[in-house]
Amino acid sequence: MRKQVCSSIFLLICFLFLCLCVEAQTCTSSGKIIGKKPPPGKCNQEDECCVEGKPYTIYKCSPPVSGHTKATLTLNSFEAGGDGGAPSECDNQYHSNDEPLVALSTGWYSKGSRCLKSINIHGNGKTVSAKVVDECDSKVGCDADHAYQPPCRNNIVDASKAVWKALGVPKNDWGEMDIYWSE
Repeated sequence: MRKQVCSSIFLLICFLFLCLCVEAQTCTSSGKIIGKKPPPGKCNQEDECCVEGKPYTIYKCSPPVSGHTKATLTLNSFEAGGDGGAPSECDNQYHSNDEPLVALSTGWYSKGSRCLKSINIHGNGKTVSAKVVDECDSKVGCDADHAYQPPCRNNIVDASKAVWKALGVPKNDWGEMDIYWSE
């Protein structure tokens, strides 16, 4: 009987330890890439351009998704010639910035599993639904496909102008904002 109680306690301790480990999982850096100087006229000056020789952190993951996932909202153009670079990953198309659209950091993009699905973005006291059309690549950057911009951080929801407008953020404050998102 004593052996059975000890065995049960051991299993309970192992289970609790496993739960704590899973809960404590975080997304850590996958390394760095070194910035290359963009060719003349190829980097949109409204955005941060890669700096030659500067190390940029890369990620293959994002923080865990919950019913209220904390993120940073950034501004992106999904139109041809915009700062998004290439056509959207989900459908190989450009999109109007008048539509509520987002690109998610690599881990949240989840190899396209959220493509063309809507997420809810909560910020500035409002909520807006936006369609996922692209990946905000956290693994690579500083190249033509990424408009010579650094890799995305691992906690980015990169949004069209329509999202910022729907959240009621004054245009002068567009750029970065703390938000929460949910599926």
